[in-house]
Amino acid sequence: MYIAPVNTTDAVFSGDCLAKILITGITGFVGAAVLRKISREDHEIHALIRPGTPANRFQEFASRITIHNLDLADTKALRRFLSEQDFTDILHIGALRGGRKASRDQYYRSNVSSTEQFVDYCLNHQCRLIFCSSVGVFGAIPEELPANSQTPKNPDNYYHYTKIEAEKIIGKGILHGLKAAIIRPSITYGKGDHGFPYQLVKMVHRYHFPLINKRIWIHLCHIDALVEAFAWALHNDFGSHLAWNVADREPVQLHALVNFISRQLHNRNYPKLLTVDRFFFDLGERVSRLIKNELFISRFELISKSWFYDVHDYYTEMEKLGIKPHFSIPGLQITIDDYLRK
Repeated sequence: MYIAPVNTTDAVFSGDCLAKILITGITGFVGAAVLRKISREDHEIHALIRPGTPANRFQEFASRITIHNLDLADTKALRRFLSEQDFTDILHIGALRGGRKASRDQYYRSNVSSTEQFVDYCLNHQCRLIFCSSVGVFGAIPEELPANSQTPKNPDNYYHYTKIEAEKIIGKGILHGLKAAIIRPSITYGKGDHGFPYQLVKMVHRYHFPLINKRIWIHLCHIDALVEAFAWALHNDFGSHLAWNVADREPVQLHALVNFISRQLHNRNYPKLLTVDRFFFDLGERVSRLIKNELFISRFELISKSWFYDVHDYYTEMEKLGIKPHFSIPGLQITIDDYLRK
């Protein structure tokens, strides 16, 4: 059963009554961070957990929310579950991420069919949908920089394709009266994440990172910036729809970021001897494409080409609230500290 937390400071937007919220993805890095924020408020919160998930992955929330064992890929079970509910808001954060060992059918049902079920439910129950998409809808490397609302979508891998398809379904729902917010985070860093930023810190520490010999701009996202985006959407009337790219206030040069990490770990800049000619990156990407390895294609692109986004709309709202922006330098210190604790 749900237990209302104390020290409530905010009221949710859903009319004059308290919100009844469904959230997905709470065993993941982003979903857990968002839940930590909203579970401190006076909401009734329900979460979907994939059957068989170890209890320690959601134990910290067990006394504050209601857990339902249901796989997003089980379309029929999800439809039955929703038919018995009366949620005011759905925060759909859960998804099969890129690089996982899953079939395309599993990816589609988890990332697209589940979104379709939530859209249908929200349309029929006047429920708002807050959806976690990805800047990957523009492709790993956008066709124009900074990527913005007019930038063409690019399904350069199947995970990105599923996010594009999910956004299309939401877009059609909006035309029929759906109230939806689409939040597109960039690659996110923070305590507890072991993705690209953490691996970057690890490789720099071990002097294993191949730094390309050209100027590259990248655009990471502090987890707190992303959490604030979801909290804002939950507590405010965004009209019929909203779509934000969410990342740090400015992109950062990869050379500068690598040198910052190296100074924090080794008290000196990264050795210039470890700089690699761009030819070898191009060769590695070509080989990865030849063997159709999406994960390695992405890895080569992320450290050899620029990628950054228009985040003006997001920061316009945050500045109204007096929320300070995040910058990758020194923001990535949170990941460096997390790495050093291991």
